[in-house]
Amino acid sequence: MLSRRFLAVLTLFLVSGIALVAGEKSGLKISYEKYTLPNGLEVILHEDKSDPIVGVAIQFHVGSNREEPGRTGFAHLFEHMLFQESQHVGQDQFFKKIQEAGGTLNGGTWFDGTVYYEVVPKNALETVLWLESDRMGWLLSTVTQEALANQQDVVQNEKRQRVDNRPYGHTNYVVHKLLYPEGHPYNWQVIGSLEDLKNATLEDVRNFYKKWYGPNNATMVIAGDFDKNEVKKLVEKYFGEIKRGPEVEKPRPMPVSLSETKRAFHEDNFARSPELNMVYPTVEQFNKDSYALDILAELLSDGKKAPLYKVIVEEKKLAPSVSAYQNSMEIAGSFRVRVRAFPDKNLTDVEKAIFEGFARFEKDGFTEKDLSRIKAGLETQFYNGISSILGKSFQLAQYNEYAGSPDFITQDIQNTLDVTSDDVWRVYNTYIKGKHYVLTSFVPKGKVDLVAENSERFPVVEEKITATDTPAENKQTAAKIDVPKIPSSFDRSVEPKKGPAPEVKIPKVWTHTLKNGLRVYGIEHNELPLVNFSMSLKGGLLLDDPEKVGVANLITDMMMEGTKNKTPQELEEAIDELGASISMYTTRESIVISANTLSSKLKDTWGLFREILLEPRWDEKEFGRVKAQTLESINRRGANPSVIASNVFNRLLYGGDHILGYATIGTRESVEKIALDDLKAYYDRNFSPSVAYITVAGNISRKDAIKLFDDLEKSWPAKQVDFPQYDIPKPGDSAKLYFVDVPNAKQSQLRVGYLALPYTHPDYYPATVMNYKLGGSFSGVLNLILREEKGYTYGARSGFSGSLYPGPFTASTGVRSNVTYESMQIIKDELEKYRQGISEADLEFTKNALILANARRFETLGALLGMLGTIAKYDVPHDYVKQRERIVRTMTLDRHRELAQKYIVPDRMIYLVVGDAKTQAPRLKELGLGEPIMLDKDGEPVTMSETSSKEGE
Repeated sequence: MLSRRFLAVLTLFLVSGIALVAGEKSGLKISYEKYTLPNGLEVILHEDKSDPIVGVAIQFHVGSNREEPGRTGFAHLFEHMLFQESQHVGQDQFFKKIQEAGGTLNGGTWFDGTVYYEVVPKNALETVLWLESDRMGWLLSTVTQEALANQQDVVQNEKRQRVDNRPYGHTNYVVHKLLYPEGHPYNWQVIGSLEDLKNATLEDVRNFYKKWYGPNNATMVIAGDFDKNEVKKLVEKYFGEIKRGPEVEKPRPMPVSLSETKRAFHEDNFARSPELNMVYPTVEQFNKDSYALDILAELLSDGKKAPLYKVIVEEKKLAPSVSAYQNSMEIAGSFRVRVRAFPDKNLTDVEKAIFEGFARFEKDGFTEKDLSRIKAGLETQFYNGISSILGKSFQLAQYNEYAGSPDFITQDIQNTLDVTSDDVWRVYNTYIKGKHYVLTSFVPKGKVDLVAENSERFPVVEEKITATDTPAENKQTAAKIDVPKIPSSFDRSVEPKKGPAPEVKIPKVWTHTLKNGLRVYGIEHNELPLVNFSMSLKGGLLLDDPEKVGVANLITDMMMEGTKNKTPQELEEAIDELGASISMYTTRESIVISANTLSSKLKDTWGLFREILLEPRWDEKEFGRVKAQTLESINRRGANPSVIASNVFNRLLYGGDHILGYATIGTRESVEKIALDDLKAYYDRNFSPSVAYITVAGNISRKDAIKLFDDLEKSWPAKQVDFPQYDIPKPGDSAKLYFVDVPNAKQSQLRVGYLALPYTHPDYYPATVMNYKLGGSFSGVLNLILREEKGYTYGARSGFSGSLYPGPFTASTGVRSNVTYESMQIIKDELEKYRQGISEADLEFTKNALILANARRFETLGALLGMLGTIAKYDVPHDYVKQRERIVRTMTLDRHRELAQKYIVPDRMIYLVVGDAKTQAPRLKELGLGEPIMLDKDGEPVTMSETSSKEGE
C-alpha cells in the first residue's frame, strides 16, 4: 500500500505528460506559470485545452498540526464554515452557485493542510474566483455564534459517522496518543474531540482564522481551458486587495522516538473481529528514507510472495489479509503493519506471526526483479492520475506548499526510482528491526481474552446516548460580537456574469459484433498512452441458486487466483510486471472483468485477461482461503450500521423469495454450503459471449481493438444462458415502520423508500430530474434542512436506483441518535411537501445543474467506459446524453409536480431505523406509522423483549 505522499507524487507526475520508464531518469518538465501577488498569495496557472472545463484549488497551509491542546478540530471546523456564507455570498450559496453552473466542489482537511476546490465549465471561472476570494477576504463578518453552533453540530455528526459509529473507528486516536507525546501536533486527531468542539468560543475560532487563513499562507492553482492574460486580470481584481495575514513560519520536522514499546487495548462496540496495529516511528515526507520505507512496506506485505502474507494469511491462517504502509506527513512519519484477524484468533499469536514474517524477510530477502516489479506499476499509475483536471490542481498546489515548488516533482519521483536494495535494508535495520513500537489491540466487546499479551486498557471517551435532544446543552451563550463590514474597492455583491456555455461534444462511439455474439463498444481517446477495457457478463447474483447465494461473488475472487498455466503468485507477478491492473467483481446483475494498462503493454495485458477468462485454475487450496475470507467479510459487515441498514432495507423491498433481496456476498449460511464444484457449474452454465459485451476506451483505434479481441470468435463459443423468472414485488398499500437494534449506536441510520422503477422505464430519467432538488445534491431540500439548518446529520440524499429490474426510490441519512424521531418526521413531512411542486427558481437551478454538468462528463477514461456501459447494457442511443438534455430542458413545473405525485408516495413507503432501540424506538410511534416492527440484523422479525435480552448478553 502506497503512502498518501507517494500517491500524490504519482498523480502530479502526469502534469508533464512525459512517459517514465522504471529505473531511468525521469527528465520531467511541468508546464505552468507561477507568480506571487503583493499580499503573498502564490498563483499557479496550468493550461490544458483538452476539455472545456477549469479546475481551481486553494491550498491553505493549515491543518490540525497548527492547533493547540484544548482547541483541537478548529481547522476541520473552518473547512465546514467556509462553505456557509461570506459577506457578499448568502447562506448555503457556495454549493448552489457552483452546482447551478454545472460544476462540482468540496474541501478537505488533514493533519498538515486544508484544500478547497471547484471544477466548472470554463465560462464559470470568474464565478469561482468571486466566491473563493470572498471567503478568503470577507468571511469574518459572517462568523456568528449561530453559524458556529450549526457547524459544530455538523462536525460532531461527521465524527459520529466516521469514528464513533463504526468498527475500529478509534484506532488512530489511540495510536497517535501513544506514538506522539503531549503537545506534539499529531497527538490529536484532525476532527478534534467532541469536548473541544463543544467548548469552542466565537473568539477562539475567529482568532484561529485571522492567524492562518491569510493569502500569504496559501497557494491557488487554476488548471484547464482558459486565457492566461485574462485570468491574471481576474485574479488581480478579486484577490489583489485582500490584506496580507500575520507572518507564519512553515512547520519544521518533529520526528519522535520511543524509549519503550507501548501496548494498549480497547473493547470495540462495533467490531466483530480483533485487529492488531503495530506502529513504528519513522521520518517525515520528502526525507530520503521515506522513499525506501514505501518500497519496504510493499515488499513485506503486498502480494502472495510477501513474507507477512505468506506467514499470516497462507500458513498460519490468522487473518484474510495483512497490510503495511509508510505514512509520511509534513513533520513526522510512521510505519504501520495492520492485521484484522479472524474472530477467534488471539492477537498475541498475530504479533508473533509478524515477527516471524520479519525473520522470513531477513532470511529470504528479495531480488532486483522484485524491486523492478514494484516500480513497474508507477508509470501506469502516473498516467491514471492525470485523467482529471482536479488531480492536476491538487498536486500543483500541494507541491508548491510543502516542497516549495511544483518543480520538486522531478526530484521526488527520481528519489523513488533511485531506491536500491541497500536502501531498503538500511531503513529496515534503522527503523524496524529490534525497535520499539506502539501496539494496539481492538477486540469485540467481552473478548478481552483475544488481546495481545501485556496490553493495558486505553481510556477511550465515548459519547453517551440520550433519549431526546437537549438543544441548549453545551451551547455557548456569549454575547454576539459586533463586526463591521469589510470594505472593498468595488461592489462584490454583484455576481459576475457567465459567458456562453461551452459546446459539449459527445465522443464518437464505434461498435462491432463478433461472430459468436460478443458485442464490442469503443471510444478512441488519444490524450494519454492508456487503455481501459472491461467485459460485462449478464448474470451475477441473478443467476445464483437462492439456496447458495454467493457463488457468483466467489467466482470473481477465485478466477483471479491463477490460471491453468499460472499459479496465483505467477499470475499476480505477470500483471505487476506489465504495470497493469486486472480485476474482477460481481454485481446484482453482472460479472465484470476490467483492465487498465499502458497502450504499449496492451497486447500482453489482453493475453492475461483472456487467460483469466477462458482458463480458470479452480485451485482447491485457494478456494478454502477465499471462502474463509468471504465469511469473515460477512461477519464484519454485520457490525456496520450503514451496511445493516442497506441490507435490511433491500430485504424489505424485494422480500425473502426474490434473489435481489439478498446481498451479492451471500449469507453465512449460504456461503458455508458452497463447494468449488458449484463455482465450476456456474461458470460452465453462464459464461458465454451471448450474454457479454466489451467496452474499451483510450489510445487504441477501432481497427486495432477489433483485431485484438477477434481471437475470441473461435476460442469462446456461444451457448444459451437461461435466466430464472422472479415476480416483482408490489409496494405495500400503506406505510410501515421498522427498527433494527444496534445497542449504544451513536447515530441512527435512516432509510425511507419503496420499490419504484427500472432504468429502462420511460419515466426513469424524468423522475431522476424531478428528484434532483429533493435530494440529488448538497443543495437538495433534505440536506439543507437536516444538515445545514438543523445540524442533525453529516449528509442526506435521495434518488432512484433502477437497473434492468425495478429498483428503489430511497431517502437516506445517518443522524445523531437523539434526534431520530425529529429527523424521520422531517423526511416524512418534506416528501409530502415535495409532491406539491417546486418553485420556478428551483426548476431553473435543476436544469442548469444537470445540463451544464455535461461539460465535465467525458473527462476521464473511466467516465467514457461508464458511458459505453450504459449504451451496451440498456441499449440506449449513442447520443443519449443529448436526448436527456432535451428531457431536462422541456421539464415544466406541471410535469415536475405530476412526476412527484406519481413517484414520491410517502403513504406507501418503508420507514427503517437502525440504531439504539432502548433510547429511540419508543418515541417513533408518534410518527403516526404505528408501533415500530422490530427486526434483527438479517431483517427477520423479533420482539422488543428479544431485543432487550440480546442487549444484556
